[in-house]
Amino acid sequence: MVFSSLTFLFYFLPAFFLAYYLVPARFKNAVILCGSILFYSWGAPRFIFVILGTTIVDFYIVRAMSAATGTKVRKLLLALSLSINLGLLFYFKYSNFFVDNLDVLLGGLGMAKLSWPQLVLPIGISFYTFETLTYVVDVYRGTHKPFRSFFDYQLYIILFPKLIAGPIIRFGDFADQVYNHTLNDNIDNRLRGVYRFLIGLGKKVIIANALGVTTNVVFTLSPDELTTTAAWFGALNYTFQIYFDFSGYSDMAIGLGLMMGFRFPENFNNPYSALSITDFWRRWHITLGAWMRNYLYIPLGGNRVGKPWRIYVNLFIVFLASGLWHGAAWGFIIWGCYHGLFLVIERLFLAGVLKRAGKLAVLYTFPVVLIGWVFFRTEHLDTAMNFLHTMFVWKPDVSIWHPTRENVIILTIAVLTSFSGLSSFGTRLCNRVFGSDYSLPQHIIMFLCTILLFVICLGKLSSSSFNPFIYFRF
Repeated sequence: MVFSSLTFLFYFLPAFFLAYYLVPARFKNAVILCGSILFYSWGAPRFIFVILGTTIVDFYIVRAMSAATGTKVRKLLLALSLSINLGLLFYFKYSNFFVDNLDVLLGGLGMAKLSWPQLVLPIGISFYTFETLTYVVDVYRGTHKPFRSFFDYQLYIILFPKLIAGPIIRFGDFADQVYNHTLNDNIDNRLRGVYRFLIGLGKKVIIANALGVTTNVVFTLSPDELTTTAAWFGALNYTFQIYFDFSGYSDMAIGLGLMMGFRFPENFNNPYSALSITDFWRRWHITLGAWMRNYLYIPLGGNRVGKPWRIYVNLFIVFLASGLWHGAAWGFIIWGCYHGLFLVIERLFLAGVLKRAGKLAVLYTFPVVLIGWVFFRTEHLDTAMNFLHTMFVWKPDVSIWHPTRENVIILTIAVLTSFSGLSSFGTRLCNRVFGSDYSLPQHIIMFLCTILLFVICLGKLSSSSFNPFIYFRF
């Protein structure tokens, strides 16, 4: 079940909030937990037992680790928890990939292939695994005490607004909200949550879905049918599709959290207005970047390693891990290394040049990001290189495919809104729309605009069965 489905909008969401708002405060967490289990079970009934089982094991391992006084015992329990969680992630997400590549190697040596079942990936496993890791590491570091009860921990992990696609919330930043979020459950936050949810729904349904139709058509064209014009349209459509798809989902998650009194961290900040790849990663999937910095880059030594080459190696490791986190395919690995390479280049010499260029630096950043998305979308190196070759080596426009008028209009809207952060007016407007406080006239305007968005979204969802979600499989 995804947030942009009619089932969620007309059945799950009304039933959940009706129960949540009617019960006394002491029962609200129980309603959230039951609703979250139902939400996950709806789309992955077989895997609900995996997530419930791992949370039980983790809770008691971390409790024992927190109570232990000996350093060796604490380290042993830390290693046990990390091994279980990373082991499950590797088994479900990466074992097929490694076995397939090993089979290619064995086939080249004339040896028999391995017998291995094709595993199905549990929905959202990368997101909730990373949050599980923050729990055990933050408790080990003494950042925060462990949860008092197993149900509190399970609610943190399985909370449905963030369960499938984040934002990734660090335990230390969220632990106290499990107990006091009802203090922020007021009419202002509920309205702000509704506005944010419907804005995200509009980004997903009106923009991302429309761009996704063209993306799917172009990226499935045969090499003979693919022309330079079509390739650029496909790459541009996917670049904005993935942004409006994922940021729209994050907006919906943040809005749902606000409607329950939770405060989730922001996950996007006009990333295509970035003036460098370093700046892009401060703006894109912010919670993943923060996780990688705090739980991988800094433990590797971060910027404190002394020798510059060590910093570059650390950056490369982080972005290799980021690529692998997104998926078990060479395209994701190449995408991660590609971004890591540009981060190193910027640290070596390019940062000063970009700083002097000012806002014109976006003319460097955006094409670099766009090319990277080709690797991400195709997932295979040879397919990506053929696609990029067609983009940069002119191939006459003799294809039967041409963009529709609707696609051109939606793409234009996506471009204008995505680069709004480059202007002071666009920045002020964004701050006003997503502001924390609204006056009565602003509430009326936001209410009317978001209701109109909702009506348009319902029309789109009712008339089309095309409603993919890119990060659903991560």
